[in-house]
Amino acid sequence: MDVRKAGSLEENRTAADYEAHIAEDTEDVGPGQHLFGEPLEMYLLREPRLAVAFSGGCDSSLLLAAAKLAGCEVRAYLVKTAFQPDFELDDARRVAEALGVPLTVVEADVLAQAEICENRSDRCYRCKRFIFQKVREAAAADGFTVIVDGTNASDDPARRPGFKALAEAGVVSPLRRAGMTKANVRAVLAHLERSFGLEAGALMSAKPSFPCLAVYVSEGEPITQSALDAAAQMRGL
Repeated sequence: MDVRKAGSLEENRTAADYEAHIAEDTEDVGPGQHLFGEPLEMYLLREPRLAVAFSGGCDSSLLLAAAKLAGCEVRAYLVKTAFQPDFELDDARRVAEALGVPLTVVEADVLAQAEICENRSDRCYRCKRFIFQKVREAAAADGFTVIVDGTNASDDPARRPGFKALAEAGVVSPLRRAGMTKANVRAVLAHLERSFGLEAGALMSAKPSFPCLAVYVSEGEPITQSALDAAAQMRGL
């Protein structure tokens, strides 16, 4: 599948539409997350070397697949913390293997980060900042300067404190800039799975969104391994 097919989701928009929508974003959204800032295929042609902040979910899986199809030199980076169920890493490895993209797993001790585990109202922002710092360090060691993530146009900055961390870290969100919603992402991934002769869901097209385990620890309650274990048990993970 030509990566430009993903751009067909935007083909009815004009250049003026892209420019006009930039002003609609909130002040907390960095230039890398502006809605309708640039079609996906244009971005991938302009940035041939990419480090993908990879979660094993459908959004970052599409970004990884699109970069691979566009001929980019691409590597996936997954930061493994105690906040993630083990299946997330398993999914990430399966997708990277299916696409033939190298995956670097960065082990990070989030429980040693007091500012995160105090679990204040800005916990999500602080955690995202910590994660993107780890991605940037690992990517820089491999010679990558451009970091992208799978944030899409369905993600609401008002409800996602991580947008501030993205802006501060200089991370670019090509799917969001292309105006691709979660539904768009799933549809394109399902098409890719069929095109590649993969099993349905092999690229996570139908994978539900999973919040991290820290979400289930009440704000103000310290985040500990035992609290995370209880959250995982509650979720049947």
